[in-house]
Amino acid sequence: MTEPVDRVCIVGAGPSGLVAARRLRAAGVPFDLFEKHSDVGGIWDPQNEGSPVYRSAHFISSKYSSGFYGHPMPADYPDYPSWRQILGYLRQFAKDEDLYRDITFDTVVERADLLEDGTWNVTAGGTTRRYRALVVAPGVTWHPNVPEIPGRDSFTGTVLHSVDYYDTSLFAGKRVLVVGGGNSGVDIAGDAAVSAEKAFLSVRRGYRYIPKHIFGVPLDVFLNYGGKPPAGITLPEDPSELIDALVGDLTRYGLPKPDHDVLTTHPIVNDQVIHFLQHGDLTAKPDVARFDGSDVVFSDGSREQVDVVVLATGYEYLVPFVDEELFEWQGGHPQLYLNIFNRKVDSLYVVGFIEFADAAYHRFEEMAQLIAMDLTLQGADKERFAEMKRSHEPDLRGGVSYLEIPRNANYVETHTYQAAVAEIRAKFGVADLHEEFGS
Repeated sequence: MTEPVDRVCIVGAGPSGLVAARRLRAAGVPFDLFEKHSDVGGIWDPQNEGSPVYRSAHFISSKYSSGFYGHPMPADYPDYPSWRQILGYLRQFAKDEDLYRDITFDTVVERADLLEDGTWNVTAGGTTRRYRALVVAPGVTWHPNVPEIPGRDSFTGTVLHSVDYYDTSLFAGKRVLVVGGGNSGVDIAGDAAVSAEKAFLSVRRGYRYIPKHIFGVPLDVFLNYGGKPPAGITLPEDPSELIDALVGDLTRYGLPKPDHDVLTTHPIVNDQVIHFLQHGDLTAKPDVARFDGSDVVFSDGSREQVDVVVLATGYEYLVPFVDEELFEWQGGHPQLYLNIFNRKVDSLYVVGFIEFADAAYHRFEEMAQLIAMDLTLQGADKERFAEMKRSHEPDLRGGVSYLEIPRNANYVETHTYQAAVAEIRAKFGVADLHEEFGS
């Protein structure tokens, strides 16, 4: 047992852990960062056990809005970088910021125990150290959500979660069903459409599928930076009407009618799923009711013989090395002040447990900046912010009524969230990161 109580422990060297390290260093806060894998990158390295990355994975936000502060993505990257390019970008960022020297690799954090004085005993790699605070940045796609489907034990085909899918070699000559219409689900369904003997996509509700480009401009650039349609074309002001006009009637392809407005849940940014449905390379099916021998039976009573089932059914938000009783949970998500600060434990912080329709890396660093702020506040300011963490209940949804599904338990409207974070920065005299990096 060592007693470095002046130091902070950061867990995880994925994107959110890296920016947490950068902000703590900038604030002069000493820290140790533990990473269970052999290099930085988190989920974006498919060599990491449990990574959900598959060979065809790409970012769903464009390179123009997806980089870290002060580190734009390379100009020669495509509009939507591949996982290989993202991994290279993350490792170059860590080198450029000289973060490698602060990371202990190949070291699993087995447990973090809160002590009565608010400090932590963190056991990592078989050694226990004491820290003044704990910053967890474990990522949210490591713990698959696997639904119970009747008849699975007697099903003669193969069933796997999407976390275990990597490439199309699994599909050759097979009849393949992908369950789940989120971003990973439609990507994998597209892989099956071009490589399987027959490909099906099962969805339980009506999704909206948003094109990656609008009039040749990346979606996020068009929406956030005032993209203009070609001369003579007038676009609907309502985003749902705009997407409907661009994509068309999804029920023509056997999909259910969308059950939500386009801004009321996480966007599914994918052109290819519609392409494959239009060409008959992919067949839409309703929710799975049960397995029956070699068949999958659907909620409408139809059935298909299937060889491989891929469950693209999402992930659970877990911090397995921290007592779950220290968090308040709703819909499987920890409820945190600004999605960062534990309301009951003043020395427990989370980076990355948040959902919004926006590129993530700027938001992660703004979250980390507030953690650094809190760790350096003194006297009355420290007490004032501690009370805010306990009792302040800002509206982070901007009046948007998000679809009532577990994934949206922590969903925020990005501009409203940015304004709330900016208000805190102004209140406590913290610089805007755009000003710090001149962008």
